[in-house]
Amino acid sequence: MADYEIVQEGDPRCAELEAAGYRVVAESWAVRLHDPDRDLLESAVRRATAGGLTVRELGPESAAALHTLEKTNEPDYPDTPATHHDVGDLAKVQALWPGNRVFGAFDGNRLVGATVIREYDGHGDTAFTSVLAQYRRRGVGQAVKAASILAFLDIGITRFSTGGAAVNKASLQANQSLGYQLTERWRTYAP
Repeated sequence: MADYEIVQEGDPRCAELEAAGYRVVAESWAVRLHDPDRDLLESAVRRATAGGLTVRELGPESAAALHTLEKTNEPDYPDTPATHHDVGDLAKVQALWPGNRVFGAFDGNRLVGATVIREYDGHGDTAFTSVLAQYRRRGVGQAVKAASILAFLDIGITRFSTGGAAVNKASLQANQSLGYQLTERWRTYAP
């Protein structure tokens, strides 16, 4: 068997791996959102802007600011076989455009939160959301994600997905506060 086995919770292979001496070393999740509540999303954006932030879509001219945000937050990303996030260099961040859309929250001129989303197979799929530590638990992640969903609703996309590491409970809660439903849990097994 491979070094790691990533198996959906409830799959009979979980019991087989456990019987073979494998142990769970990480867990992850997936959430889905269908026909989101526009008022709920707009409210999430309004809360952030009422707190003095500006929430808007970012173009490639914001790549350096996004790279700075991501490099600052890189140590905070859970690093598991199923949820590894490699920020990379500025060129990697610049390459996010045009295949993705990026939405950010600014405190003055400082980018304090961002989310990256793309259209994939007819739905909006969020790659990651990143918020500076001192702005967490203040609705910034919800606001940028809500702004991205609203933009996709405006072009007719009504289904959304994302996922993350189970240890990042705040991310799961932020998604659920916007109406996402937990659809899958995954276990990462190691010998």
